[in-house]
Amino acid sequence: MLELRPGCECCDRDLPPGAEDARICSFECTFCRACAETVLHGRCPNCGGELVPRPRRPADKLARFPASTARVHKPAGCRS
Repeated sequence: MLELRPGCECCDRDLPPGAEDARICSFECTFCRACAETVLHGRCPNCGGELVPRPRRPADKLARFPASTARVHKPAGCRS
């Protein structure tokens, strides 16, 4: 099950579970759309994989399967 990490690894912007602009790679590294497109050009700086829109968990499932609260912030790896 996806962690649904709460923020962008580059800019630390909040990305709640329903965020339409969250992007992830196959390892669940998480970025906002702005960083994914303008800084990272669609590639994860950690694994080199493509960044795709993160699926949104239905609201009725969030109570039983909550999003992660652990933030990952690695701005040094996200320089353009």
